[in-house]
Amino acid sequence: MTRPPSPFPGLVLLSLALAAPLTAGHLRAAPIPLMEPAGMELLVGSGARADYGPLAEQFLTQANLAYCGVASAAMVLNSLAVPAPAVPGYGRYRFWTQENVFQVPASSQVVSAEVVRRQGMTLAELAGLLAAHGVKAEAIHGDQLSLEQFRALLRTNLSQPGDRLLANYDRPSLGQAGGGHIAPVAAFHATSDRVLILDVARYRYPSVWVPVADLWAAIRSLDRTSGRSRGLVTIRRAPGTTPPPGSVPPPGPS
Repeated sequence: MTRPPSPFPGLVLLSLALAAPLTAGHLRAAPIPLMEPAGMELLVGSGARADYGPLAEQFLTQANLAYCGVASAAMVLNSLAVPAPAVPGYGRYRFWTQENVFQVPASSQVVSAEVVRRQGMTLAELAGLLAAHGVKAEAIHGDQLSLEQFRALLRTNLSQPGDRLLANYDRPSLGQAGGGHIAPVAAFHATSDRVLILDVARYRYPSVWVPVADLWAAIRSLDRTSGRSRGLVTIRRAPGTTPPPGSVPPPGPS
């Protein structure tokens, strides 16, 4: 006897994805790719996804193997409509790129493009680079957060549109190959206790939903460059701040 197809295939796949680790005896649940039916079901059912639309509209692939933090920073600045400089070849249009994020004078006091190309960025350097653009950026090391504090921060930040959240995490803690990585966090699904990572290394991994506990463990891992744990950077446009020089669009049509 042939069983009729389910009218809700996404829900079936989501149930299987969530149950698989239990039936297989695994401690770590597998990431769920956003573009699979189960991943889209999680997005639709997420009550905390205010950041997803603005970030998805500005999605970037990192320009080289070390630019995960640079691509993530440009996405955040564009998604918050932070005034940007003109871009060569685009006339009067202004937006942040993985090149001009380093052109703000204050950024040179934090980290240079040459250093980032060689070794990436630490959590403090990521926060400092963003702060150089006139936003309020706060670095929170993972070992300073309990699991409940981390979950509460995700729920609050991702429920409101005026701020963003970047995660500096260890890929192996999520069952992925590689080392340290930086990417925006875009949504939180409370029922499944999963969080959506928009992976800027699109040539390597898709955007995925991962268990909150796994990401919490991943941000608590040691960054050998800084000698401290990895963590999060929260970003918000600071009211009344002066935009970086040359970043305000000129008057007239663009």
